[in-house]
Amino acid sequence: MSEARPGAGTSAPTVLRMILGKRLQDMRLAAGVSLDDAARALRVKPLTIRRLEKAEVGLKPLYVEKLLETYGAGRQEIDEFVELAERANEPGWWHAYRDVVPSWFTAYVSLETGARMLRTYEPHYVTGLLQTYGYARAVLRGGFPNGSEAELEKRVDLRLRRQSLLERADAPTLWVVMEEAVLHRVVGGSEVMREQIDKLLAVSELEHVSVDIVPFTAGAHVGACAPFTYFRFEEPELPDIVYSEILSASVYLDERADVVAHLEAHNRMSLLTSSADSKALLNRMRKEYS
Repeated sequence: MSEARPGAGTSAPTVLRMILGKRLQDMRLAAGVSLDDAARALRVKPLTIRRLEKAEVGLKPLYVEKLLETYGAGRQEIDEFVELAERANEPGWWHAYRDVVPSWFTAYVSLETGARMLRTYEPHYVTGLLQTYGYARAVLRGGFPNGSEAELEKRVDLRLRRQSLLERADAPTLWVVMEEAVLHRVVGGSEVMREQIDKLLAVSELEHVSVDIVPFTAGAHVGACAPFTYFRFEEPELPDIVYSEILSASVYLDERADVVAHLEAHNRMSLLTSSADSKALLNRMRKEYS
């Protein structure tokens, strides 16, 4: 995947669309069809085929059908693929919030919803999947100072609705590594911080959630950089993906070297603390906000 900036591309790809795009690519290669030949079959530019395979555009049923015929697929396989393509083009539940979130972030919500494992590193704030209402409201008010009250509430609603994935029967594994600085940054006041720490203590007891706090005493370390999230999926067609962001844009990385570098950084940071030490630090900070 490539860097995504506000306004780039069309709608955010759903995980299903990404899977189907990868299958299209695999079928083209297995059939020995080049990008140029596939493009000629549709009377489009090779770039269009590449964008279809990378899930950067919607899967037009007529395009899909023609490509599969070119690749030698049978009628039943074509019909089943086209049906899946139509489903993949349906907007995700997060589409209703497109007016209050950057276009490049909706892809994140799609990946988050479809992931089997998430690993996050947060140097500034509690990760969104674990924020309380009060904490989320204060963070988003600071991040969008010129937004209206209605827009703020809608952004908060999206953030809290995302958290439902941790309550699913097939909930993904979430491993959070945060800097101790996160707990010292007073977001929303002492009461909000106390409530937020209570939530972190509660979720850290869940089997599928780990919360590690890197203490100040750890000093300089390999991950002291921008926040990032690592996604792993059940589907073999999807590569591991890393997401990171800056003030006005985001980047999605799936090149193996980039993904491995972030994964190793997360592993190294987790070794700088322990579950027991993290809980002790959370309890100590809770007392400071009492």
